[in-house]
Amino acid sequence: MNQTAEYMGVLVAFLIACGLAAAMLFLNAVLGPKKKSNPTKLEPFECGVRPFDVPMGRLSVQFYLFAMLFILFDVEIVWLFPWAVLLKHLGWFGLVEMFSFMAIFGLAFIYAWKKGAMTWQG
Repeated sequence: MNQTAEYMGVLVAFLIACGLAAAMLFLNAVLGPKKKSNPTKLEPFECGVRPFDVPMGRLSVQFYLFAMLFILFDVEIVWLFPWAVLLKHLGWFGLVEMFSFMAIFGLAFIYAWKKGAMTWQG
């Protein structure tokens, strides 16, 4: 069987999904309501009182940076598990490949640390 024929089903499903999404967006723009919204309806409502602050308080941008770095490095560490399982099968090529990956990973970690992305200033 031709190798490209195996992916034809995936391509057709992708094209159908894109076509449906485009059709829904087009029909919404053409057939959807066009009336202007009332300014009163756009105001936030909380038990008849205007909210004065976010309930938890505001979060620092540093929190989001730290969280994104955690997710990034966590996902990269996950690549170590399949490598460890297949190490005998991969041989020297796999060992060199993983050490080069870990070197780049270590450089990225040092760069983020030197830039102060991992220090919390409250």
